[in-house]
Amino acid sequence: MITSNLSRDGHPSRIRVNKDSDEGKKAGLLTDSIIMTGNLTTIRFLEIERTIGILSDMDIINNALKTTFGIK
Repeated sequence: MITSNLSRDGHPSRIRVNKDSDEGKKAGLLTDSIIMTGNLTTIRFLEIERTIGILSDMDIINNALKTTFGIK
């Protein structure tokens, strides 16, 4: 899940990506956003209307996911 509600920031399972940062620009973000790895779900590929972008540094996502799943 990704949200523009910046008050959701502040937990190790959440990553803030500013739209004007290199990552935000590469990802095509329209606003500063918080990626929340604690809110996971599965959806059918056909349900995806469009892709906003892709983060090039997946290490930060992997670290947040480790926190979500309690992996060290």
